Amino acid sequence: MAYIRSLLGHENSDYSTTDIPDCKLMATSGVGEDKYRKFLYGEGERDTKWRFGSPPNYDAVNKLFEEGRTKVWPPGSLEEKVQNLVKTWEMEMFNKTCFDDYKSVDLKNYTFSPKCQAYKNVHNMISGMKPITLEETRKLGGGYNTFLQTTLPEKFRVYNPADETVESAHVAFTTAFPRGFALEVLQVYSGPPVIVYKFRHWGYMEGPFKGHAATGEVVELHGMSIFEVDEHMKVVKVEFFMDRGELLGGLMKGAGLDGSAAEAALACPFLTGTG
Repeated sequence: MAYIRSLLGHENSDYSTTDIPDCKLMATSGVGEDKYRKFLYGEGERDTKWRFGSPPNYDAVNKLFEEGRTKVWPPGSLEEKVQNLVKTWEMEMFNKTCFDDYKSVDLKNYTFSPKCQAYKNVHNMISGMKPITLEETRKLGGGYNTFLQTTLPEKFRVYNPADETVESAHVAFTTAFPRGFALEVLQVYSGPPVIVYKFRHWGYMEGPFKGHAATGEVVELHGMSIFEVDEHMKVVKVEFFMDRGELLGGLMKGAGLDGSAAEAALACPFLTGTG
């Protein structure tokens, strides 16, 4: 279970306290620190409800990030601050199970809008999904399911968020990326209150994905995002512009596995530890 939590904040956690009867049983007073993320340890998180029962461990994905990043931003720079804000936001969105524990966002006004189409020509950006609230995010399944929403006809969806649960999406991506899916900010175009930045996600496909064998290759996802923040630096509005095909195409490169081979791969003791 500890290995699961080494992944970059992509574990969904969009439930309010009232949605989880045993929420109090999941509270923790974890001790530790993470140099890229706030609101993870300390007294302020003593009663935080974590999806996996304790704070996530980011050691593995931090190592991946430090070894594979293309930019090293100076301490205290705008770029470093934005990068850490995004990492903190992702950590809370994917790992905290109760809205009341979210400290990086404005709970009353927060909206999220993934625009999962090619962003390369800014004049041809697709409007994508309408902005959705935290509660609407939860209903969509949160996490990867929210990020990978699409208007494609269902028969063309190699990954169909409508068919996935929080648990199945988690298993699919943590199995494919056992070392995590790292994030770096490549450039910041404007600072608060409206932060516009370019990002890169990457990970090594060392496990199967949706019936396709592992390739061992790097799979990347590039995009742009807009974070609108208030005077307290709490996130009010998030928009992502990206091509989901870049991520899913990389995960579909491996040879097709028949049913028994795919089942055996998921039954591997190493891989089941990521589910």
